[in-house]
Amino acid sequence: MMLLIIVAILVCLVCYIYRTLKPPPSRICGTPRGPPVTARRVKLSDGRHLAYRESGVDRDNAKYKIIVVHGFGSSKHMDFPISKGLVEELGLYFVFFDRAGYGQSDPHPSRTIKSEAYDIQELADKLNLGPKFYVIGVSLGAYSVYSCLKYIPHRLAGAVLVVPFVSYWWTKVPQNMLSEALKLLPETDQWTFRVAHYVPWLLYWWLTQKLFTSSSVISGGKALRSNKDLVIIKKKQENPNPLMKKARQQGDHECLHRDMIAGFTTWEFDPTELENPFEEGVGSVHMWQGMEDKMIPREINQYISKRLPWIKYHEVPGYGHLLNAEEEKCEDIIKALLVSDD
Repeated sequence: MMLLIIVAILVCLVCYIYRTLKPPPSRICGTPRGPPVTARRVKLSDGRHLAYRESGVDRDNAKYKIIVVHGFGSSKHMDFPISKGLVEELGLYFVFFDRAGYGQSDPHPSRTIKSEAYDIQELADKLNLGPKFYVIGVSLGAYSVYSCLKYIPHRLAGAVLVVPFVSYWWTKVPQNMLSEALKLLPETDQWTFRVAHYVPWLLYWWLTQKLFTSSSVISGGKALRSNKDLVIIKKKQENPNPLMKKARQQGDHECLHRDMIAGFTTWEFDPTELENPFEEGVGSVHMWQGMEDKMIPREINQYISKRLPWIKYHEVPGYGHLLNAEEEKCEDIIKALLVSDD
C-alpha cells in the first residue's frame, strides 16, 4: 500500500514538473484559437507565413530596396522614422516584417541563426526585390544581419547593424571581455542569458516562475536604460503605437523565448570570422553604437569592428540603446549607407 502511495506521488510530481516546463499552446494567427490575419503575408517554402508592411516610394520605381529587421519584443511596426523628403529624394523603399513568432508571422520552433538569413532571402524573392537588396538589423535583430553576411552575402547590396546584439558565448572574442561585460548586467539578466544558452528547454519555466525576478530585458525595466532612452520611452508612452501591442500576441514563448534561445545558442560561426562581402568596393557594412548604451557592451562591438576593418564603425555620443527611435539618427544611418557610397 505504501509503495502504491509513493508511486502515485512520484507520478503526480512528474506530471506537475512536465506541466510547468511545457509552454502553453501557441495562439497562431489564422487558427480557431489565434488572432485574425489582417496583414499582408508571404508563404515560405516550408509552409510558414511572414507578415510584412511596406513604406517609402513604390517598390518598382525605388532606387534602393531595404529590408529592416526588428529587435527583441518588437514587430514590423517598429520605429525607423525617415522624412518624406529624404525618402523621395533618394528613392527609398522599405519593407518591415515580423520575424518568426512575432506579430502575424508563423512561429518557427526550430529557428536558428542560419534560418533567419533564409527567411529574409525568401521574403526578398517573394516581393521581387531583385538580385540584391540592403538589410538593416536593430538590436537583437542584428543577429539576422550577421546571418545574412555569413550565409547570403551574394544577395546583399549593403548592410547595417544598429546597436547590435552581443552573444556572451562567441568563441573568438576574448573570453575575459565577454565575462566582464556579462557581469555588468543585472543578475537576473545574467542568469536568464545563461539559461537560454546552457539549458534552453528550461527558459519558459525560468521566466514564468514567480520566485524569480523578471528579466529586465523582457519587462522593459529601467536598469538597462540610459537617460536618453528614458526620455524617448516617456514620449512613446505619451503617444503609444497601438499596433505594437500585437507583437507578442501569439505567446511569449514563440517570439521572445525562441528569439533569445536562437541568439544565445552556440553559433556555427563567430562574427570576427566573417569575410568582406564587398571586397570589390561596391557596397558597405556599417555598425552604429550608442556610447551610453547599457544593454549592449560597446567594448565588444568595438573589438569586432577592429577585427573586421571593412565594417564602418559609428559611435553616437549621448545616446543609449534607442538610436532608431529618432528621425535624425535614422537619416544619418541611411545617408552613411547609401549617399557616402555613391
